[in-house]
Amino acid sequence: MEKQTLIRTLTLSQVVFLGIAWNNPMVFFNTYGIATVTAQGVIMGAYILAFLAILFTAFSYGKMAKAFPIAGSAYTFTQKSINPQMGFLVGWTIMLDYMLTPMVTCLMSAVFLHAVFPEIPHVLWIILLTATIVIPSILGVKFTASTGKIFVIAQIVFVGIFWVLTIKSLMAGVGTGTLFSIQPLFNKDIELPVILAGASILCFSFLGFDSLTTLSEETINPEKTIPKAIVIMLVIIGFLYIGSAYLAQLVHPGFSFTNTDSAAMEVVYLVGGNMFKSIFVTAVILGNFSSGVAATTSASRVLYAMGRDSVLPKKVFGHIHARFKTPSTGIIVIGIISLLGIVLTLDQVIKFINFGALIAFTSVNLSVIFHYFIRNRRRSSVSDYMRYLFMPLLGAGFTLWLWSHLELDAMILGGIWVACGFVYLLYMTKFFSKPLQELGFDKEIVLEEEVISKEVYLEEVR
Repeated sequence: MEKQTLIRTLTLSQVVFLGIAWNNPMVFFNTYGIATVTAQGVIMGAYILAFLAILFTAFSYGKMAKAFPIAGSAYTFTQKSINPQMGFLVGWTIMLDYMLTPMVTCLMSAVFLHAVFPEIPHVLWIILLTATIVIPSILGVKFTASTGKIFVIAQIVFVGIFWVLTIKSLMAGVGTGTLFSIQPLFNKDIELPVILAGASILCFSFLGFDSLTTLSEETINPEKTIPKAIVIMLVIIGFLYIGSAYLAQLVHPGFSFTNTDSAAMEVVYLVGGNMFKSIFVTAVILGNFSSGVAATTSASRVLYAMGRDSVLPKKVFGHIHARFKTPSTGIIVIGIISLLGIVLTLDQVIKFINFGALIAFTSVNLSVIFHYFIRNRRRSSVSDYMRYLFMPLLGAGFTLWLWSHLELDAMILGGIWVACGFVYLLYMTKFFSKPLQELGFDKEIVLEEEVISKEVYLEEVR
C-alpha cells in the first residue's frame, strides 16, 4: 500500500498570506473590547508590549525552522532540542492553542452575527460556522492558501478604510479631536501589571507566525522560506494592529462599552454609520472564515506530527487522505471540538489559548539555546552569544512575564490540562522506563517531495 504524505507546494507569498489569514487582520476588532477593558484604555501600550515579546520569539521560531523544517512546530523543536518527554508536554500544551483557535474564530463571528440577527440562535451559528471551516480545510492546503489570499486583501482594504474614516472623524472633533496623543500608549494612572494583563490577552492576536512553522513539510525550500515569512508577516500585522489600536482609542477614549465582546461595532458605527457597520460585519465574517480555515490547517498538522510519532492515536491523527493529501480525520476532530463554542464564551477560550501559547513560545526560545548554544556549541563570537543565548533568553523572559499575568481561572484550567498530559506521558512511558518514539526523516519521501516541489514551482513561474 502506498504511503500517503504531505507534499511541498507552498511558495513564500502563499505562506505569508496563510500566516496573515491565520492571524486575521480583523482580529483587532474581535478582541478590541476585551483587551481595552483589561488594559483600562491603554490598548496601544499593551499591543506594543505583546509585539515586543512576540518579536524575540519569532526570531527563535525562524532559527528552529531552519534546523528542523518539518511539521510539529514547538512540539518538534522542543522534542529535538531538549528531550522527547518535554517535547510531548509542550505539544500537549499547545493543543490548547491550536485546537481551540478554530472555535474562537467561530465564536468571534457568532458574536457579531447574533448582534445583527438576534432572532437566530447562537447554537445554529456555531454549527454553521464550524462546517464552513472544516470542509475547505479537508480539500487541501493549496485551496486554503488561494482563498486566504483573496480574503486577506479584502481585510487589509477594510482596515485602510477604517483608518481613513477614523482620521476624518478625529479631524471633525470626535473623541479626543486630535491625531497626536500619548493617551493610548501611556497613562500615569494605570499601573504596569494592568497593561501587562492586556498584553497577555493580545498575544492571541499574533499567533499566526507560530502556525507558519507547522507548514514546513508543505513549503518549497522551508529552511529559507519559513524564517522570511515569519518576519514579513509579523511586521505587517504589527503595523496594522498597533495603528488601529492608536486610532480607535483616540476616537473612542476610555473603556466603557454597551457590550464588551462586540465593542468594535460601537467604534465602527461612530466613525462610519450604519452602512460602514454592515460592511464591517461582512469583513469580520470573511476574516474569521479565512482565519478559521488557516487555524484548522495548522492545528491538524501538529496533531498529524504527534500521531505520526504514535504519541497520539496514529490511525486517527497520523492519517493522510489519499486524494486531498490532508490529515482529514484530525481536521474532523478539530471541528467536533469547535462545537464546544456552543457552551463556552469568547473571553474564556482566548485566555485558555494564551496559557498554552505562551508556554510554547517560552519552550521554543529555550530550544534555540539548547540546540545551537549548548549542543552545537555556537558560541565562538559575540554575534553567536547574541543570537543563540541573549535574544532567546529575552524572548523566554518576555513570554514568561506575560504568562504570569494571565488570570487565575486560565492558570487553573491550563494547569489541569498539563497535569492530564503528564499522567498520559507516565502511562505511555510506563513511568519513564520506556522511551517515546522520536520524529524522523524519511529519505524517500523527502526526495519525492523535492521533485513535486520543483514541478509546482516551474508551473507557477510559467
